[in-house]
Amino acid sequence: MLRIEYAYWLCGLLLAVCAVVDARARRPLHTAFWGILAVVFLGGDAFETMYTAGSKFADQLVGVAVIVLALLAGSGKLKRRAVDDDPPTREASAARLGNKLFLPALLIPIGTLVLALTQPWLHVGDISMFDAKQATLTALAVACVLALIAAMWLTRATPTNAGTETARLLDALSWAALLPMLLATLGGVFTATGVGAAVGHLSSMAIPADSRLACVIAYAFGMVAFTVIMGNAFAAFPVMTAGIGLPLLIQQHHASAAAVGALGMLAGYCGTLLTPMAANFNIVPVALLELRDSNAVIKAQWQ
Repeated sequence: MLRIEYAYWLCGLLLAVCAVVDARARRPLHTAFWGILAVVFLGGDAFETMYTAGSKFADQLVGVAVIVLALLAGSGKLKRRAVDDDPPTREASAARLGNKLFLPALLIPIGTLVLALTQPWLHVGDISMFDAKQATLTALAVACVLALIAAMWLTRATPTNAGTETARLLDALSWAALLPMLLATLGGVFTATGVGAAVGHLSSMAIPADSRLACVIAYAFGMVAFTVIMGNAFAAFPVMTAGIGLPLLIQQHHASAAAVGALGMLAGYCGTLLTPMAANFNIVPVALLELRDSNAVIKAQWQ
């Protein structure tokens, strides 16, 4: 059975390769940054086993690792490496391959969709090939591996080239590569600490709860505001849905849960376009394109 843990191990292996590449290039801070992250990914199962056994050492170790990563990123010395070290070769390769370069990228969404939809029928005997609890994420991981294989076949690259290019891109993104992953956990933290309930209480005091229109406006603009703060609509969604969407729109005004969810995520995506916290949309492109204005993408989307 394919489990999501295998994808985490693969991510950890790629991060370890990046650390080795940076170590050979004598970039100690980058080596430490990607090396620490690799240990966290590769040791996930061991840390969980220790936590289940009642040991707090695993949590403390990961917490220290996160603090060290933050200090390295905040030091300002984790500078991005140039994105393209050999422009003529890359331009010649791009001209030769043309639009075929998009095929490996398209394999990721198409492969994920196909595998996710067909996973109930993908089994060997009585054993399913995908863990039903994480079927979609596992399908995404498999699709990424297939896309990698297709890309190496198309470009006639080797696994060594793939590892080197991964290190080059991650160094180009630097710490911004981690921001989406960290922000994705923020919604769960806010929900666990009761932020959603607090938002609901404040909203009921600030808006006329009997007005459907007022509740819809508060929910939509609240999703925009929280997404701007968190940088991720998925992180803002549980907070605003627990505070306004569920108690006011669905339970009190009997709105369709599907419609409320669609409205909330659409409003949240509008907030994604307006904030530098949405690193994967607004900061990563700036780094990859080496734009002089770090807010160029956001300014274009505001307009």
